[in-house]
Amino acid sequence: MRLTWAQPEDLVPAEFAALREQGVDEAELAPVERRWADAGGSTELAPSGASADAASPELRALARTVLAELQLLQQPNTDEPDDWSEIEALLPDAPVMPSQTGLDRVHGAWAGRAAGCLLGKPVEKIPREGIEQIARATGNWPIRAYFTAQGLPDDIARQWPWNRRSAPTSLVENIDGMPEDDDLNFPILALDLLEQHGAELTSDDVAQAWLASLPAGRVFTAERAAYRNILDARPVPETATYLNPFREWIGALIRADVHGWAHPGDVRAAARSAWIDARLSHTRNGIYGEMWVAALCAASIVASTPEEALDAADTAVPPASRLAAALRLGRDTGRALGAGRLSTVEALDALHTAFAGMHWVHTLNNAALIACAVQAHGTDFGSAIALAVAGGWDTDSVGATVGSVVGGLIGADAIPSAWTAPLRDSIATSMPGGAERSIRVLAERTLRLSEPRS
Repeated sequence: MRLTWAQPEDLVPAEFAALREQGVDEAELAPVERRWADAGGSTELAPSGASADAASPELRALARTVLAELQLLQQPNTDEPDDWSEIEALLPDAPVMPSQTGLDRVHGAWAGRAAGCLLGKPVEKIPREGIEQIARATGNWPIRAYFTAQGLPDDIARQWPWNRRSAPTSLVENIDGMPEDDDLNFPILALDLLEQHGAELTSDDVAQAWLASLPAGRVFTAERAAYRNILDARPVPETATYLNPFREWIGALIRADVHGWAHPGDVRAAARSAWIDARLSHTRNGIYGEMWVAALCAASIVASTPEEALDAADTAVPPASRLAAALRLGRDTGRALGAGRLSTVEALDALHTAFAGMHWVHTLNNAALIACAVQAHGTDFGSAIALAVAGGWDTDSVGATVGSVVGGLIGADAIPSAWTAPLRDSIATSMPGGAERSIRVLAERTLRLSEPRS
């Protein structure tokens, strides 16, 4: 049995990459890596999260030893702390923004998240060049509609196979509502949690909700590692740090939106709420990714312009962190794209060059792409989610977040019906409480979170 994102021999190369990204001295890493490679261990993480061949008992035992050694190399960093009080001390003043929003804006955010996710679902794990070839071959380049298999030549279909789990329900000829996806399950779970706990929410509450609502096989990367650690009775934040090389990947970022929508205009409160959620499974820039998106979502449903929302969200990120640098690059690239100084291809080239070698579900590269898309196309829903998906990294997650932010900025009524009508006001879910949710009802419930409690 191949268990993705969990086998010790697969965690080792991911941990080497994580420690290098965090700036650990190469002199400390290289001897351990050589010993691992000399024993036959891979230094490259399998794209699927699991090696094709089973490791020998001896190699797996060595993997556990190596992971224990690497665990000791995780060190705190004053520019990238994990504790809220230390993070908050680094943040610039948050802007004063309107504290009330309306149903159309929140409804647009939910519908936009679903539509952006749906656009990216069938091409998840397909690289950028494959996405372009598929779109061109079916007359959909630049991307302006959901993907289709109709008219797709057999050779391209074989070279770039659809995501097997997603294609049957996410190609335009098959869409009948928003199919189940973790990018929608997590917001639904967050809505349930905030309705139940409000400002009293704790990370332990989140952990309990995961155990009650999320089968272990339906969580991935950092969430799967944290799930294992929860079952091992490890306390927060050890749930995020122990044998979890995915701790700065995108998993927390996709859980952010409702924490923002519950706090319209209050980017600091949104970030604080997101931090409570993120620290269960992530550290450093993994945490900041969720804080940033929560702040961006809080701002988007009250802001007048994309620039205003992005400026507000930037105040939720430690300014000397790697995420802050990634966001600056993303926004600068988006400005150049929006002003016509770069083409779409040139903008994506710039981002891919900057993050060459980074895993396709890392926080930093995907956040830069989100910032670029919102900066360049923040009032043009179709162009924004198209750029997010054309980027070819975590297509459904980035499409979902960009759709959420732009949908919140323009409101549900302004999203073209070609994107929203196929949703049928319905999101399928594996969360307790029924197999489907009405998007409008979710928006109504979310809006109530921002109203004073009696």
